[in-house]
This record gives sequence, C-alpha cells and structure tokens, in this order.
Amino acid sequence: MVEGAVFRAAGLKKSFGPIQVLGGVGLELHAGEVTVLMGANGAGKSTLVKIVSGVYSLDQGEITLDGKPFQPATPAEAIRAGVVTVHQNIADGVVAALDVATNLTLDRLNGKGAPLLFNPRRVRREARKVADAMGLSIDLDAQIADLSLADRQMVAIARAMAHEPKVLILDEPTSSLSSAEANRLFKLIDHLRGRGVAILYISHRMSDIRRLADRIISLRDGVIAGVFGEKPLDYEGAVNAMLGQKIGLSAVAVRHADGAIFSSEHLKIAEGSTPFSLTLGDGEIVAITGLVGVGKTALAETLFGLRKPLAGNMNLNGRPYAPKSTSEAIDAGVFLVAKDRAENGIVHDFNIYENMSLPFLQRLSRMGILRRGAERTTARQQISDLGIVCRTERDEMGTLSGGNQQKVMVARWMSQNARLFILDEPFQGVDIAARRDIAAKLRASSAGRTTLIFVTELDEALETADRILVMSEHSIVGEHRNAEVDMDRLLAEIAGQPVRGAA
Repeated sequence: MVEGAVFRAAGLKKSFGPIQVLGGVGLELHAGEVTVLMGANGAGKSTLVKIVSGVYSLDQGEITLDGKPFQPATPAEAIRAGVVTVHQNIADGVVAALDVATNLTLDRLNGKGAPLLFNPRRVRREARKVADAMGLSIDLDAQIADLSLADRQMVAIARAMAHEPKVLILDEPTSSLSSAEANRLFKLIDHLRGRGVAILYISHRMSDIRRLADRIISLRDGVIAGVFGEKPLDYEGAVNAMLGQKIGLSAVAVRHADGAIFSSEHLKIAEGSTPFSLTLGDGEIVAITGLVGVGKTALAETLFGLRKPLAGNMNLNGRPYAPKSTSEAIDAGVFLVAKDRAENGIVHDFNIYENMSLPFLQRLSRMGILRRGAERTTARQQISDLGIVCRTERDEMGTLSGGNQQKVMVARWMSQNARLFILDEPFQGVDIAARRDIAAKLRASSAGRTTLIFVTELDEALETADRILVMSEHSIVGEHRNAEVDMDRLLAEIAGQPVRGAA
C-alpha cells in the first residue's frame, strides 16, 4: 500500500558545458510503491540517478527525503541517508578482486562505525545473513572475477539490500539475469515494497515493467513527458510519451534465404550436451534465444574462434571452417559484436572513429601507414546510417549514452563486409528506439551475409529475425519461422519443458 511521498524532487536542472541534460525534472517516489522510469538513451536517466546517488551535484532545483533537504555530496552520504543505487554497470557495484563475502559486507567494513580490526569469521557471518535474506546460493569464498555476469549482478543487488534502504534505485537490474534469477529479484522487490521501501526501477523491458510497475514516469529530452498511475497502466502511452511519437509493434517481413553461407553438422560445444546441426542462409537474420546460461555465448565464441568445438564440423562459403583464432575468423569474414560492451568492446580512451576501426587497422593502412581520412570517412557514414547521436566522429566514447555506445559497437563491425555476422545480446541496455534503429539497419544491409543474433528477450527476436531458434542445455531444441509463431510451443522450449505433440 502506498503510504506517501518519501522522496520529492522539483525543478532539477543539470548542464555539462553548453548541453543541458536535465531541464527542470520533478518527480515523487512513494513508500511501498515501484515507480518505473522509462526514457530513451540520452534522455537524462543516468544523470538523474547520479544526482540522486551523490555522484553529480545539482545546478538548480531541490530534493527532499522524508521531508528534509537531501543533497548528498558523495555516494556514501546518499547511502547513509537511506538512498541506495544499483547501477547498470556491474563494475560499480562489486569489487572483482575480492571474494563474495567481503563484497557483501564491504560497506560495513568501511566508513563510520566500521570495526577497527578485520575479523574474517565476522565477515562471513554477516555475509551469510545478507545472502540468506536475498536467497543467494553463491559460494561466499568465490572470487567475484570468477563469477558469471549474472552472479555478479546478484551480488551487487544483495550488497545494496544489506543497507535496508528507504529509497532503492535499480538501473536495468535484470539485463544480465536468467528468468529464475529475475523472478527471485522480483519476489524480493515485492517484499521490500511491502515493507514500505520506495523503489525507482529503470528498465526498457516490458516484461519487467508489466510485472512490477505501480506507476510509470516517462522522461524525454531531460524533462518529464508523462506520468501514468491510473489502473490499468497505459503501457503504450508511456512508450509513446518516452519517444515523442506513436509507435506500434514492428511486423517483420519474413524473408527466405537464397542459399547457405554457413552450416554445421553434429556440432557439440559442451560436455554432456546433445550435438546439433545448423544452416544459416544468405540474407536471412536468425535469432537464437533461450535463458541465461544455456550456451548462447559459448556458441558465439565457438563460431568466432575463441573456443574449439568438442565435436562436429563447420563450413563457411562451402568450405571447411575451423578458426584457430579470432584473427582467422575475421579474415574469413566472421565478425562478432561481443556481449557486455564495457568489458569486451569499448576502449574508453579512444574516440568514436578509433573504436570503430580498431579490428581493421590493417585494412585501413597502406604500406604500414594508417589512412586517417578513410578511417574518419567510414565512421561518419556509420554514424549517419545508425543514427548515432554525437557531435563528430572525434567525440570521446565516454560522452555518449549507453545506447549510442552500443550503436558504435555494432557500427564497428558493419563498417566492413562480413559473411557471418554474429551479435551477442546487441540490444542489452538500449531503449526501444535504439533497438529498432539497430534492427532496421541489420535488416536493410543483410544481403550478401547471414546474420546471427543471440538474445534472451523474446520480443527482440520477434521484432528482428526471419527465423527463431531455441537453445537449451548447449543445444538447439526448436526452430520457428517468424510468421504465425506457436507461442505456447516456443515458450515451452525456452523453459526446457516437454512440448505436447513432440515425438
């Protein structure tokens, strides 16, 4: 039950140089309520969160917490006041060099009231309490660096919960979680809502929003474009307000492939898994979907030469294909947009055009001298084609929103011709508009190659692909042409359940 506004913000303004990012934002967060904040990449969500969490200072406006002025100078001040944030970048929430137990109790070991002496037994005892309250079944002695992305995210969220916050801000918390892990998080959010915690939940995933939202706030160009609290919630209206235009579900004009570019027979990518065969045609886009941990990234890495298959063979352009390295894969025309741009894609010290050209420096060189003009010309063309929001191709990557950084990673590999173009979770952390920009560009440029997209969110597969394959336990268990899809069958395959009528 909603008890009242524990958090209020009015007239929040923030500029970076001549660019105004927030233009007078006002919002309320109510105790016992989940408020979903939707906004396109670049709308100002991250800036708003960083102001509330003490990373940035305000230019203008005021914030109150429990009726008292709230303007934290540091994240530690915000936490002590009862405002805790789990940022989208998992690296901000965990320390990779430490074990799980230390991460879960890190804030209690540092700062006001922390014990003078480090007591490992006490740390494990406190960490166990946090883990049990969260339902976290991870080995407390495990190093964060050795955990999967999903487990790191769960540790970051559990660490935040240990503060028993008045206001909890979750920025795209399910982007790296499996369905089971996401459901565990949702149950915890329900518990916190029942205890009167005010929750600000930032997400583009409609499945999350439909499951959790008591109220939706749409942010566009640094101002509130709409508030939706009347039941039933107007989800379509919230999306339209966020984008500034009416937008409906995209219908894919399903195409038939002209001929096979890639094929595999009896491919086995993990011990104990069932071998499978795969054929990918010229001009078609194939989406492989499934829960987190079913082997999508393992297959992508196998195709790109990062790991060897345990059995089976692969063919590209009618010839045997067995890359011993990523360089061999790239030379053969196999490109990969890797999962997690922060760790595997972006070089923050480089600008846009330098990031785009990084894998192709040899192709852009003549007699060992890099042709900077060609490098920048290619980047400008990709910026135009994908609608990357920036001033010039010389902009630093850190100045771009998350969605535009993702577009740069896609543009990097689209700047050269591929025969097999692989994208592992290309829409992770991007808004609906950016997702459709990327999907439209992939479909418009698909001739002459086969495009393979690995996605966890089913909506992303339905809006992009000609065919949808389902992966479970490191094997392909289902295939669907993206026209009149049998959704019951598709969902059963994703969940690993027996399908009625199947042999």
